[in-house]
Amino acid sequence: MLVQNAMEYAEVRSAATAGCVADEQAHLLAYAPLVKRIVYQLNSQVGGAIDREDMEQIGLMGLLEALRRYGTPDESFGGFASMRIRGAILDELRRQDWRPREVRQQSHKLRDSVRALTRRLGREPGEAEITQALGITAETYQAYQLDENAEQLASFDELVQEMEGRFADTPNPEDQLMLRRTLEQALMQLDEREQRVVQMYYEFELSYKEIAAVLDLTDARVCQLNKGALRKMKSFLKSA
Repeated sequence: MLVQNAMEYAEVRSAATAGCVADEQAHLLAYAPLVKRIVYQLNSQVGGAIDREDMEQIGLMGLLEALRRYGTPDESFGGFASMRIRGAILDELRRQDWRPREVRQQSHKLRDSVRALTRRLGREPGEAEITQALGITAETYQAYQLDENAEQLASFDELVQEMEGRFADTPNPEDQLMLRRTLEQALMQLDEREQRVVQMYYEFELSYKEIAAVLDLTDARVCQLNKGALRKMKSFLKSA
């Protein structure tokens, strides 16, 4: 009798496991377009440093991790999954140290020059002031800004994960509500244009080029606005 019960238990457990796997596969298929959107968005920033198919595979692993951590998807799962997908891809980019050394060195040199100019002026200089003081073209400066952003790849997702770290591994609804309200307060620290950039990039997953077209700006200016917005939000969240 005991053996029979054990066999029945094993059959039930096997069926349940098979059901879980089938559910996971169904959810992976359902959210695969989200992975493709995020890969498209990031691929435009990193210049093909990782093959697009490889990025999608890494993103799918991030999606699978999100499913296993979150549980049954609901209306809030998309935002949660986006963070894990983008985070998995960015982690791999950082791990591979994908930017050529010459590009990094040039970026560091320009960054130091911009900081020196900022100290001399006592304020943040405009693009025209920077290009004139450093003797570079607007195109060179815009390329520097994109390289600088690609080096940092600071993201709103990382801010959210920092906040989530204050809670349990799986935040309960009250924790999630508190997190959402804190982030809303952080967004209120931004001006209207910065808020639009953050929303279009992180909520609607538009690329810098697409945001630039909407706002009639250069890709580099969008990059600068995004970086400035994240800096303000980080400062607010540290004091929250």
